[in-house]
Amino acid sequence: MTGVRDRNESAWLLPAAPGVNHRLRNDMRVFEDSDEVDAVIVGCGAGGATMLQRLSRAGWNVVALDAGPFWDPETDWVSDEAGSHHLYWTEPRVIGGDDPVPLGSNNSGRGVGGSMVHYAGYTPRFHPSDFRILSDDGVGADWPIDYKDLKPYYADIEGELPVSGEDWPWGDPHSYPQRPHPVSGNGDMFLRGALACGITAKVGPVAISNGRFGNRPHCIYRGFCLQGCKVNAKASPLITHVPDALAHGAEVRADSMVTGVEVDERSGCATGVRYTRRGREHFQRARMVIVAGYSIETPRLLLNSASSRFPDGLCNDFDQVGRYLMVQGAPQTGGRFDAEVRMFKAPPPEVSTEQFYETDPAKPYKRGFSVQTVSPLPITWAEHVAAQGHWGEGLRQYMSDYVHWSCLGALCEFLPQPENRVTLSAEKDRFGLPVAHFNYSQCDNDKALMRAAQSVMEDILHGAGADDVITIDRYAHLVGGARMATDEKSGVVDANCRSFAVPNLYITDGSVLPTQGSANPALTIMAVTARAADRLIQGGATS
Repeated sequence: MTGVRDRNESAWLLPAAPGVNHRLRNDMRVFEDSDEVDAVIVGCGAGGATMLQRLSRAGWNVVALDAGPFWDPETDWVSDEAGSHHLYWTEPRVIGGDDPVPLGSNNSGRGVGGSMVHYAGYTPRFHPSDFRILSDDGVGADWPIDYKDLKPYYADIEGELPVSGEDWPWGDPHSYPQRPHPVSGNGDMFLRGALACGITAKVGPVAISNGRFGNRPHCIYRGFCLQGCKVNAKASPLITHVPDALAHGAEVRADSMVTGVEVDERSGCATGVRYTRRGREHFQRARMVIVAGYSIETPRLLLNSASSRFPDGLCNDFDQVGRYLMVQGAPQTGGRFDAEVRMFKAPPPEVSTEQFYETDPAKPYKRGFSVQTVSPLPITWAEHVAAQGHWGEGLRQYMSDYVHWSCLGALCEFLPQPENRVTLSAEKDRFGLPVAHFNYSQCDNDKALMRAAQSVMEDILHGAGADDVITIDRYAHLVGGARMATDEKSGVVDANCRSFAVPNLYITDGSVLPTQGSANPALTIMAVTARAADRLIQGGATS
């Protein structure tokens, strides 16, 4: 714990009770638009907040702009599904393709902390195989870095969150800083069914404190992780990296919608960003611009930053911006048991298996999927049931049985395809900017993975004794859209997240990931960003 505190004191800067350190916010350093800061960061989620904390610790003058508010968990979040939609990015977007992906809920965030404010807290690592799937499996793309390049950063971030879980046997076997959480009824059903099916399952990994960590309290198993953790037990950048950044002189400028990145036509370097705050337009000068708006808003910002030098969008000389955007197939299967399960009384992701993660030569598809417990609350559960065609009396019967249901969710590795992409729509938002148009279609491999994952989840639940099962197809995390590559004809940024086209423009969010594995991306985004920050710091503020 001493090593963690030496590099990130956020957990000790929080009050010794739920809430935030208002002194840190009230005394926060404030830069002027006319100040040429060392770096301006667009977005303060997984990537933006990690970069903010790392650079401020190194003595950089840095400001992060976020389109949403600076949340106070105690006053802004509620233990209520319907009352938590303000945590999502609900600005207009247009969707299309053969398999259009709904946006504006579980795959986007609004406000300081980003979508990690309302993520489930599940933080697995990517596997070594994820970085070379083209070479090994003949699909997707290889990363320009290897697993070993991220390994020390995975360990650092796991300590800072911190992560709780059993020793992990898959991928690169490793342990976690905190012991696993107690198993709930939902987790018990998973373990029981996995044992019956000969499947190895483990408890964790979740970025939810199991015991006090600094001034942060342990989890109280209230079941509202997806609505924002009011007690600060679940990690999000709002409490894990932002406090330390503020203590080291960083500014977080909330309610600031960035509308464009400016580039000097003569030098070819970024000079800062345009943004709108409280109805007024501003321009923040900076020696370096770091974009961390995630997989929809980052490509949209670059495309909206067109100029005479970049007529098709910033960094888009080779039509790579917005391409290869991926979602994860995330079917969920519920099973009904005679005994009460009460699946909501625990962190939603609690028990998991990665036994099906890698390519199995005996199967007709490449790559794989993971399975974890999920615990939809009543409104979400009603949507699942209604999707099966149940309504009226039938829906009421299912809902009256809610406490008898257990639910599992899969994460299927959908493959990167060039036509799955973000472009600009003719529709405009309230700032007068063209909104994102996200086009998505599944390939045959994607569809085969969905069917295989559903079959495994049904087997597990039947193995545990379920007498009825239902499955809903859905999507989860977004990655890609500005991927890292070895050259500018294959991607937007290099191995250090530096754009090929603009030497002082970096991108540090999920859009840079070339593939997505069968793992939740938050930990990998933070690790990639921490690595990029190290290289920036080593190079200096004007590199």
